[in-house]
Amino acid sequence: MVAAATQTKTSGQEPSQKRLSMQVATIAEETTAIRSLDWDRDRFDIEFGLQNGTTYNSFIIHGEKTALVDTSHAKFRELYMDTLKGEIDPATIDYIVVSHTEPDHSGLIKDVLALAPNAVVVGAKVAIAFLEDLLHTPFERQVIKSGETLDLGNGHVLEFTNAPNLHWPDTIFTYDHKTGILYTCDAFGAHFCKDDLFDEDLEALSPDFRFYYECLMAPNARSVISAMKRMDKIDGEIETIATGHGPLLRHNVAELTGRYREWSQQKSDAETQIAVFYVSDYGYSDRISQAIARGITKTGVGVEMVDMRSADTQDVNEIVSRSTGVIIGMPPSTGRASEETRAALGTILAGVGSKKTFGLFESYGGDDEPIDPLHTKLQDLELKVAFDPIRIKDTPSEATYQLCEETGTDLGQELAQTKKIKKIKALDADLQKALGRISSGLYIITATKGDVQSAMLASWITQASFEPLGFTIAVAKDRAIESLMQVGDTFVLNILEEGNHLPLMKHFLKRFPPGADRFAGVRTRPANNKSPILADSLAYLECEVASRMELSDHWLVYCTVDNGKVAKEDAQTAVHHRKVGNYY
Repeated sequence: MVAAATQTKTSGQEPSQKRLSMQVATIAEETTAIRSLDWDRDRFDIEFGLQNGTTYNSFIIHGEKTALVDTSHAKFRELYMDTLKGEIDPATIDYIVVSHTEPDHSGLIKDVLALAPNAVVVGAKVAIAFLEDLLHTPFERQVIKSGETLDLGNGHVLEFTNAPNLHWPDTIFTYDHKTGILYTCDAFGAHFCKDDLFDEDLEALSPDFRFYYECLMAPNARSVISAMKRMDKIDGEIETIATGHGPLLRHNVAELTGRYREWSQQKSDAETQIAVFYVSDYGYSDRISQAIARGITKTGVGVEMVDMRSADTQDVNEIVSRSTGVIIGMPPSTGRASEETRAALGTILAGVGSKKTFGLFESYGGDDEPIDPLHTKLQDLELKVAFDPIRIKDTPSEATYQLCEETGTDLGQELAQTKKIKKIKALDADLQKALGRISSGLYIITATKGDVQSAMLASWITQASFEPLGFTIAVAKDRAIESLMQVGDTFVLNILEEGNHLPLMKHFLKRFPPGADRFAGVRTRPANNKSPILADSLAYLECEVASRMELSDHWLVYCTVDNGKVAKEDAQTAVHHRKVGNYY
């Protein structure tokens, strides 16, 4: 297949001034992309930070009949609808393919249906059910299953593949046999807002591509593997992956899908696994569960996400039986969703054994099942409490999501402790001692992003460049501060003073409970980049993360320096000596 030449037209101001703009491009024969560019969005979904905004991608396929694949976010209502009407008469749309019903992709379906009342909505059974609750108006529908096709004419035969939990339970992939384009919605995407339509600049895209995977796909690694096995059965070459966010994949399809396979296999091979049960499209259940799951996966413990609205009871029983613990988001107590979740909840309670760990969180949906009776019931079954119930009393804030992520990390660290001790003991004693003779300074990293602050005692820091001034930090993957040290994030490196370092060292060595204020009782002042400067430090540097390299259990973070000052000219940096080199 030879794709048509790509031509784009963008509305809006210069990039430095842009907030919302549209981009239209021909990406293949009789196929158009409509991209909604959200240049300044800095938080998304489970409230992880975005460095480069995001896009919401929609597509038009023209055969003898016309199909619209996904729409856009409601914030783009006027821009998107004007752009759509500039490309086609919406009344001529025959099908609206719903890759999944999360509002950033389906938020304008109702608007499109108002102009195309005869259009048939095509989606998975779960998606159609969700749309009934979302639209509250009759619409024509066609429920599809894996392997089924839809012939638009002119060679555009659409083949559908179920891809549940990527990252909602109703996700489908759509493959156009004429153009070789696979429409995947969230899967293989990135929150990366640029004018570039395709993935030419792999180096620039890679950090956001990986961070997106870790936040949204890593908790569903088993589902990623299952979906990619179904992709392999498609009888045709995948020339382009048309994602729902970020650039479309055309130049690096094999490389980037290969990364998904490798990362997901590593996650699914984890010896320890936690099952996280949530209720999609109810309150903040999906976002809170994703934040907790994100924290768990940072520790190397596996996670399996299960939507109680669409879960098969046999699958639930199998997942519970092979999991070390279960985490449950409180479902609604009344309504259709309650009927759908009751069977799953009963299966969970019937399958848990006394050796398993459990945790509960409120969904803040307005009609949650009471949390205390279920907590008491699980304790009566002699299950181990993983954490105190997370009680959400207001719309979740950035700090709430940080608490949830840290809760997951604490749980993962506890479950992974036995394995970690075995690794420590496995290394030759002489080698341990020799490696421990590598000395280092003592530092405290402090970071602020929005309403969230964090800190970490660090010693693995080395200057790495003169132009620009830069250094590297090794940050363990399971550190809470790791989420605040993505490319583009800023922080302060506080350098501790020899002979005056013990109070700060002891304070930041403490194990803080999730969500705790790490700076309580510590004298600080804000740096230019808003991160705390420790008043009792010897010197400080204001820094920005320039790049990251993944190691086995750490991230090697390269940072550039913007500003700095020494408090005491004659004092020396505190030095750290370890007896062994295979643990802190």
